[in-house]
Amino acid sequence: HVQLVESGGGLVQPGGSLRLSCAASGVSDNNCMAWFRQAPGKERERVSVICAGITETYYADSVKGRFTISQDNPKNTVYLRMNSLNPGDAAMYYCATRLNPTTATKRRIIAYGGREIDFAYWGQGTQVTVS
Repeated sequence: HVQLVESGGGLVQPGGSLRLSCAASGVSDNNCMAWFRQAPGKERERVSVICAGITETYYADSVKGRFTISQDNPKNTVYLRMNSLNPGDAAMYYCATRLNPTTATKRRIIAYGGREIDFAYWGQGTQVTVS
């Protein structure tokens, strides 16, 4: 079965950096992997998406230029490198995946970031605190 396990969260000072990891098991090579985040009292928001076979990636405007998503296929792991963190980045960060999307679906997800409903499998989250 599909399992996503996030790690790498923690407490960091403003301006600091963290690298989140999402270890995936039971997933196909053809997938889209995403990071979402949810702060207390706020809706879950998409942060970044990467899809197999698609060069482009998606970033929310609020993180462009500061966050970088990458994928290590042999390890089935997706990373989110977060630089210049500010208190607005504090949230629970979730990894999610959609398996076997069509090319058209991948392009739509990358263009618009995807919706929560686009991703069938979710991890438990890792907490990021900026203070």
